[in-house]
Amino acid sequence: MTPDPKDPSQLTHSAGIPFWHDPAKRSVVYQAVALVLVFLAGYYIFSNTQANLRRQSIATGFGFLQREAGFAIGESMISYSAANTYARALFVGVLNTLRVAFAGIVLTVFLGIIVGIARLSTNWLVSRLAAAYIEVLQNIPVLLQLFFWYAIFHDSLPLPRQSFNPLPGVFVNNRGFYFPVPASDPVYPWMGAALLAALAASWLMRRWAKKRQDKTGKRFPALPVAFAMIVAFPLVVWTTGGAPTHMNMPHLRGFNFAGGISVSPEFAALLLGLVLYTSAFVAEIVRAGIQAISRGQTEAAMSLGLRPGLVLTLIILPQALRVIIPPLTSQMLNLTKNSSLAVAIGYPDFVSVANTTINQTGQAIEGVLMIMIVYLFFSLATSAYMNWYNKKKALVER
Repeated sequence: MTPDPKDPSQLTHSAGIPFWHDPAKRSVVYQAVALVLVFLAGYYIFSNTQANLRRQSIATGFGFLQREAGFAIGESMISYSAANTYARALFVGVLNTLRVAFAGIVLTVFLGIIVGIARLSTNWLVSRLAAAYIEVLQNIPVLLQLFFWYAIFHDSLPLPRQSFNPLPGVFVNNRGFYFPVPASDPVYPWMGAALLAALAASWLMRRWAKKRQDKTGKRFPALPVAFAMIVAFPLVVWTTGGAPTHMNMPHLRGFNFAGGISVSPEFAALLLGLVLYTSAFVAEIVRAGIQAISRGQTEAAMSLGLRPGLVLTLIILPQALRVIIPPLTSQMLNLTKNSSLAVAIGYPDFVSVANTTINQTGQAIEGVLMIMIVYLFFSLATSAYMNWYNKKKALVER
């Protein structure tokens, strides 16, 4: 019988036995050997890589980030030119990736919830259309969907001089989608501040309404009041600031449009492809989460006289979130990582910019390392937020 090393009464007996008969000592030795082997393997890979780089006269390090990039980027959320550094070019790529990921996650969650609820509809046509949407988009590879939408936007739309003009100031062509925006005015920053104030006031009001309902049982119309504040606060500031109405309209200049705001075909194809593909999986997650809630919950709510809409929003969805959030987090991460496929359709995300940097500088190791670090950061940040939200929504057991 092997002595128990945790039993004080057996310490005198176990102290004299060989370590290979002692499970605790064996585990320490095995872990030490494994750690040494991992260290030796890492050292071998590192030294071998360094030797190969020296033999081929390839420079290493991140000093190249301060050199002039020398290449243009088609889309940028900040000012950028070919005379800027590689560091700024890579930062532009990071912002472009964040732009796609954030917009894609918001639209995917919204569309996935709608389709998932529609899949459970008692209306035969609605449920079948939702089922067809899910089955078709889930089973077509996302890269093929990106190629399809890019071909639609780039090859099927007219040239700039023959642009569609569906609404005043709105133009659609194979160079992009152009929309009018309000012309610059000092009142608009104040409107933004008013909007932030309205959002903060709405959040505080929602907390107060929840406490009031828990204490008295009376519901406060928090959503309509919050919507009214979000609209009214900026509107009052706009009116007080002179109610400017001048618009910056897109107009044809040479072979392309200038003015207004534009959305490129590459961005539109990438966003649409990622949202449609990922929302099909989110819809199934939502459907499974709702069906995981006991039917008795719905029957009890209906017996209290609640309308179907209130049953869904107040009873079913809050409980279903505990089932939905963990797999939903995985789909958010998948969407962010799938955005790296943007290089296939020419959208300048971080991977595309990093690839161009690698081709020009030869710093392949540093470039790939930066790509891994950036996507690791995006994934960990998303996971951290969703884990916090999941913990907040988890059922607290006594």
